[in-house]
Amino acid sequence: MTQTTTNIAVQGTEVFIEGQGEETIVCIHGWPDTHRLWDRTVQALQGRYRCVRFTLPGFEGPPRQGQKALTLAELTARLLAIVDAVSPGQPVTLLLHDWGCVFGYELAARHPERVARIVAVDIGDARSPRFLKTLGAKPKLMIVFYQIWLAKCWVLGRFFSARFADYWTRMMARLLRSPTPQVSIHWYMNYPYSMTWLHLGGGLGGLAPFAPHCPTLYVYGQRKPFMFHSQAWVDELNAKPGSRAVGLPTGHWVMVEQPQAFEAELLGWLER
Repeated sequence: MTQTTTNIAVQGTEVFIEGQGEETIVCIHGWPDTHRLWDRTVQALQGRYRCVRFTLPGFEGPPRQGQKALTLAELTARLLAIVDAVSPGQPVTLLLHDWGCVFGYELAARHPERVARIVAVDIGDARSPRFLKTLGAKPKLMIVFYQIWLAKCWVLGRFFSARFADYWTRMMARLLRSPTPQVSIHWYMNYPYSMTWLHLGGGLGGLAPFAPHCPTLYVYGQRKPFMFHSQAWVDELNAKPGSRAVGLPTGHWVMVEQPQAFEAELLGWLER
C-alpha cells in the first residue's frame, strides 16, 4: 500500500504526517540533523503507526534580522502545540534522539498527560548530577570542548561569517562522526549549545527535573568514548515494568548505523 504524506503548519513549523494507525508517534531529532534523520525509521513504522516529524525550530534556517531566539518555554510550547494539533484526542509516543531527548523530556515533564510512551535514543539522564559524577576528567573536557566549539560557531555565524561558521561546524560534525550529509549541516543548528553555554534565549536553567512517568524504551550506542547516561538510569528502566534499556554496537546515531537492529527493538517494544 502506498503511504501518503500530509503537511500542516503549526506556529510556523512545517509538520509531516505519514502512515496510519490508532497510535501517533512524534519524532524529534537532535544535532546536526533535520526531520530526515527519521526517513528509514518512519518507513518501518508507517504501516502500523501514524508518524509525525518536523525539523526543530531554529534548525530549519538562520534567524531573520532582529529575530530573537526561542526560549526554552517557547520551544516547549511549540512542541506542545504540535502534539495537540496532530493528536488532540489522545497522548502520543515520543521518539527522541540527542537534543530531541532534552526537549522531549521537558515536554513530558511539563505535560505528562500528553505523553503515553517514550522512546529515547542515546541520551538518558545526561543532565543529572548523578551522571556528572560518573564522568572522569577526560570525558568532561571532551564534552566542554565540543559544546563550546559549537556554541562559538553559532555566534560566528550569527554576527560575523556564516561561511566560516558552517566550515567549523562541519569540521566538528566530522570529528564526531555524524552521518548527516555535510551540505545539510549549518551553524544555526548549534543554538542548543549556545543556550547551554552562552545563555541564548534565557538558557536552559529552567529545565524541569525529569524521571520517566510512563513506559520508556532507551536504546544507546555502546561504541563511544563515553555514555550519555548513568548506570543507575539503565538499571531503573530495566527494573520498571513496561520499560527497557538496551545497548547496540553503534556510535551515537543508532538508527542510522544499525537500522535493522534498532527497528527490531523499537517495533518489538511498541507491540509489547
